[in-house]
Amino acid sequence: MPRNSNPSRSANGSPASGNQAPAPAANFDQMGFRQGHGPLLGGPGKVRSKNTAGTLRRIGSYLALQRQSLITVVLSTVITSGLALLGPYMIGKMVDNYVVPRHYDGFMRMGMLLLGVYLLGAIFTWIQQYSASSLSQNTVRDMRRDIMKHYQRLPVPFFDQKTHGELMSRATNDIANVSNTLNQTVVQLISGVLMLVGSIVMMFVLSGWMTLITILTVPLIAFITKRITKYTRHYFSQQQRHLGEVNSFVQEMISGLKVVKVFGREATSTEQFRDINEKLRAVSIKAQSLSGSMGPMMNTMRNITFVIIAVCGGLFAYHDLITIGVIVSFLNYSTQFSQPINQLANQYNLFQSAVAGAERVFEVLELEPEMYDDREEWLNRSLPIRGEVVFDRVTFGYKPDVPVLKQLSLEASPGQMIALVGPTGAGKTTVINLLTRFYEIGSGQIRIDGRDIQQFSKQELRQQIGLVLQDAYVFSGTIRENIRYGRLDATDQEVEAAARHANADTFIRRLPKGYDTDLSADGSNLSQGQKQLLTIARAVLANPAILILDEATSSVDTRTELHIQEAMKSLMKGRTSFVIAHRLSTIREADSILVVNGGEIIEQGSHEELLQLNGFYAGLVHNQWAAQEQTG
Repeated sequence: MPRNSNPSRSANGSPASGNQAPAPAANFDQMGFRQGHGPLLGGPGKVRSKNTAGTLRRIGSYLALQRQSLITVVLSTVITSGLALLGPYMIGKMVDNYVVPRHYDGFMRMGMLLLGVYLLGAIFTWIQQYSASSLSQNTVRDMRRDIMKHYQRLPVPFFDQKTHGELMSRATNDIANVSNTLNQTVVQLISGVLMLVGSIVMMFVLSGWMTLITILTVPLIAFITKRITKYTRHYFSQQQRHLGEVNSFVQEMISGLKVVKVFGREATSTEQFRDINEKLRAVSIKAQSLSGSMGPMMNTMRNITFVIIAVCGGLFAYHDLITIGVIVSFLNYSTQFSQPINQLANQYNLFQSAVAGAERVFEVLELEPEMYDDREEWLNRSLPIRGEVVFDRVTFGYKPDVPVLKQLSLEASPGQMIALVGPTGAGKTTVINLLTRFYEIGSGQIRIDGRDIQQFSKQELRQQIGLVLQDAYVFSGTIRENIRYGRLDATDQEVEAAARHANADTFIRRLPKGYDTDLSADGSNLSQGQKQLLTIARAVLANPAILILDEATSSVDTRTELHIQEAMKSLMKGRTSFVIAHRLSTIREADSILVVNGGEIIEQGSHEELLQLNGFYAGLVHNQWAAQEQTG
């Protein structure tokens, strides 16, 4: 039988407020991040230093997985760069050997050879671009896969502290930045270095003095680049953060559109979005304007270099120090020399944006996940559990200094139905969060069949627990697939049998395609009651030893509630069940009702016993009866 370790608790004690919305914890041990568990992303006092080298190493580890594409990109880029460097040299020779002497036949042969060089360069450029796209898309595919897999493994407290839009932004916008940069930067980085070094070598071969004159502009280019890029990374990082805030706000407003409209908050929401959007606009202007100024600056420097070469080359040719062909080659090489600097400077801005996005992705991937064992024998393992549950002086708080449960003790024998009632914020849902190990207890012990739940792996524990929540969630797909989510190897006959036990078979068969009916996003083509029956069928199919029903009937009408109650009775038969309910009609037949207030059990007993006490529970029942009579 349930027991209360603190019977002196007054019935009118004030309820704890921590059960409503868990706040970020300063003490991560209290939040369940014990040995080996890192802090939550963005937790109090946590300041992450920007680590470009570390981020690049992480990106490099993904690139290394695409070895074939990477090798193809490098080889095709080397060949393309070599052919591009060969072109100006051949043009200079063609001017000196055939244009100046006016040898038409040789000029035509050299022209055809030069055309072949450029056509071959175009072919390898296509190979280069195709391989680079493959490299980029395969890499970001792996990153998306890893972050989505990691999301599935992170503990519940992490998601309590982050908005859906923020998490979506990291998996979409930030990775898209990495994709765009990889698609351009890898090729341009390799080709830029090759072209820069190759152009200098070829220019030195042709004329050392002209080469020295040409590279005089390099220090000025480096100075301008350094000054501009000093600020770009900061603004690109801010841009990504504000973009995540915009995504988060849009997602929330769309999800809660009916609430916005019914309270007439369209103007307020629009104003809030205008403020967030304005912050994104302002920082994006700074980031993009600085980024966009790089190209014009580099083009100006390239034109200055071109003029210097033309003037100095003309003077050298006048004194017979170089030939006209060398001047022509130098003019081409000067373009090839300055263009990589220009490209690399522009790519640096993209690179900063990609690093900022990648860091946000890797911040998530670096968080320590819940301990899981992916081996198939674990996933298919079903250990027999009788269902005896004991809470032994359990204390817990979402914040270390604000306890939600205080030395709470209770016992549930196998097959018993235990009901938890009490005001909002009393600690009822917290009991469930601790039993499922969504959160870890602060002190005390929880045992199942005499075994501390800390000794269970989380898969092993949760395989034995079925959970039916107030917000019935269904996935896109067919009704049959949604029920089979409870046990993926179930046959069609088992799925339909589970639906019959859950009183869902009748309405399912009335649908146009029956069990093969496709559900829209969030199951919007079903009523709330129908969705709840599907989640009960899902739990029936999973066949858990312990069942948790958290306000499963609070969102439906009275008639639908009767159907759900019948399904719940079938589901709870032979199982240890914990039922949280505000509608007290759903728990009359409970073996024991625990009245929770202020994180403590203040009353316990059957429905009749608690009515005879004429205490807190009796007051709740009389208030509900009075409310029903008024609305009836």
